[in-house]
Amino acid sequence: MSLSPARAPGSGTAVRRLTGTLYGYAFLDDLVLLYPVYALLFRDTGLTVWQISSLFGLWALTGVLLEIPSGAWADAVSRRLLLWVGPLLTAAGFALWVLAPSYWAFALGFVLWGVKGALGSGALEALVYEELDRLGAADRYAGLMGRAQAAGLVAVMAAVGLAGPVLAFGGYPAVGLASVLACLLTALVATRFPEHREAPGPGGPDEGWARTLRAGLAEARGDRPVRAALLLVPAVTAVWGALDEYTPLLVRDTGVSDSAVPLWLLLIWAGATAGGLLAGVGRRLGDRGFAWLLAASAVSLAVGAAVRSPAGVALVAVAFCGFQLASVLADVRLQERIGGTGRATLTSVAGVGTDLATVGVYGLYAVAATATGHGVAFALFALPYLLTASALAASERPVRRARASASRARP
Repeated sequence: MSLSPARAPGSGTAVRRLTGTLYGYAFLDDLVLLYPVYALLFRDTGLTVWQISSLFGLWALTGVLLEIPSGAWADAVSRRLLLWVGPLLTAAGFALWVLAPSYWAFALGFVLWGVKGALGSGALEALVYEELDRLGAADRYAGLMGRAQAAGLVAVMAAVGLAGPVLAFGGYPAVGLASVLACLLTALVATRFPEHREAPGPGGPDEGWARTLRAGLAEARGDRPVRAALLLVPAVTAVWGALDEYTPLLVRDTGVSDSAVPLWLLLIWAGATAGGLLAGVGRRLGDRGFAWLLAASAVSLAVGAAVRSPAGVALVAVAFCGFQLASVLADVRLQERIGGTGRATLTSVAGVGTDLATVGVYGLYAVAATATGHGVAFALFALPYLLTASALAASERPVRRARASASRARP
């Protein structure tokens, strides 16, 4: 666990610069008007369902293969460099989609998008945490990252609202142009991130990449608290992150009209946004409080999905609020327990675990929803959170007993 130094004079200005850059980056990174309509673009181009599914698989596979190597690279070279190069790759992919729409153009675009995601995953969290730690403000990490994720969700809602009018005005080229501009602005804002890193050691970045990868993986193997924090991130993040893709189908099954589905989805996203904003307060939760948060969110998800009514959607929104908060807090625990130089590497390891678990949830959900319907499938996926909550509560009991024994032993 890193210990924050005393706050230096002038650190307030530096923190404000970092904060403003982070919020701007998070908002612009998700202000992509293609998000709500790219499936329509694929369909209108003539792609089959299997072809569209293969594109999603290629996207996920790219991230899985590159996430850990890119995290080690971020530890060996400039994290800021990776954060501004990534959006340029996505901009190129989006431009290709609308200028030359075809299966292979979409495939290349998803590969570029996957590379961008791998470059930024781990690098952003590591840069923000270490800059805050340098300024003596590491205790503000939870609140900052929670608000940054909330800013991204607000951008998604804005993109949903703007995509329709822009599509009606100028078609897919106009939506694509707006998305490319958002990526370019994201890259520009990323260049403003402060970064104070030591130069690569002997052998240059290539040898530094291998060294940081080995050091990061060794810390994961040898440090039990770090290993537990690594496992907690996918356990908390993967299930609800995958379920988010199916929320339109869940809402439609409640009986609302298709035109009303986006309005109910906004309620769910608003719940997730609120969860991000609560991260600063939630940071005080210990293992027991974290377990209760997961358990309460799981019950809310199960009940809200099972009742199959619009009122149940509100409970799903409450559940997503809790899951978003828990996801931020799981990342905070990981960052606080990493003590070596491989911060981005280890964060990327957690990201790979999340990606792999998410793919597994996609497959299990398809089986469950086909057999039982979307409401029951959502309710069933509350079970992993109850198991995780039980494991956290069980891990807290020996700690409480040890503290009690130590208290009794005092004269």
